Amino acid sequence: MLENRAAELERRLLAVVPPGDGGDWPNLGVPAEGPRAKAGRTQALPAASDSASDGIGMDETAFGDTGIPRGSGVRGTDGRTEALINHGRQRAKRSRGLWFLKHWRFVGIGAAALLLGIGVALLVLPGGAPGWPSSVAQVQTQIKRACQNPDVAAEPSGLNFACEKDTQQVLWIFSLLTSGNNPGYLDSSTGRKGLEPIQPAQGGDIAWSLNLHHPYNPANPIDSLEVAARAINNIISGATLTATNGGALVEPGLESTPANCQRYTGSSQVVTRHGYPTRCASAITSPGGQAALVSDVFSQWMGGTPSALAAQAGVLFQNAENPGDPRVQAILQSLPAFGR
Repeated sequence: MLENRAAELERRLLAVVPPGDGGDWPNLGVPAEGPRAKAGRTQALPAASDSASDGIGMDETAFGDTGIPRGSGVRGTDGRTEALINHGRQRAKRSRGLWFLKHWRFVGIGAAALLLGIGVALLVLPGGAPGWPSSVAQVQTQIKRACQNPDVAAEPSGLNFACEKDTQQVLWIFSLLTSGNNPGYLDSSTGRKGLEPIQPAQGGDIAWSLNLHHPYNPANPIDSLEVAARAINNIISGATLTATNGGALVEPGLESTPANCQRYTGSSQVVTRHGYPTRCASAITSPGGQAALVSDVFSQWMGGTPSALAAQAGVLFQNAENPGDPRVQAILQSLPAFGR
């Protein structure tokens, strides 16, 4: 409807002003179709009935001699009619402040979710939680190599507590507490040396049963771990040696005492067999029982170790997968500088 009205108005105006002669209306639009007046002549205005079909019904008396609507008081349309037809009325630009006011709840919820996600990431990502000293990982790799030697198991029982998958942490815990995981460690007061500190002569006696196929070297971390594994297994289950008269010489282990079996398994019953050391009737599987066993092994391994230090070995063993335990962190902080 608006386009029809505008076209009708321009046809009436062109009847007075020839095309190309903008006069006072330089921005006047020219319709694509419609009657055009010849230069220097005027054309009679169409009758009102001509526009009746468009619903305009414009009255000729509303125009003066110049063809301009009376009482308009303005000079032409300044292109306003054409702009409205071609582009429509411009919409007012939305205010960003108004948008924020209408959506501030969603913005606030999104910001809170982002902050929460960052906080969770900081807690979960590595580096945020306490852990074991970095040297532990290297010793764990060395333990896997040392435990490939089948002769580290106790004889004749075959017990291999030191290299079992669920208990082999006893090896790196002992080395952490004694040498700080340092293969070159040397205690000048006792002569103990190596990753698992032991006197070289004593280590050589144990190494004889390991079939190393090379001279025993206490400074070699693999040799040191193999010797320690065999010693730990013998301390737990005992061993059977050959006496000078050719008979069996049975050396008891920690499991050979009913009182120890009560602490480790909850039962004092033991199993006896000729030529074999006595052992607990029940397997040592509970975390508390294994921790007590490790503390006793450490006390014998180190010879005269204070009970408090031996108890620390049991705590670390029991929390091998939980270095963030407050007791573990307190023990690690109390170690000499070489063990941190």
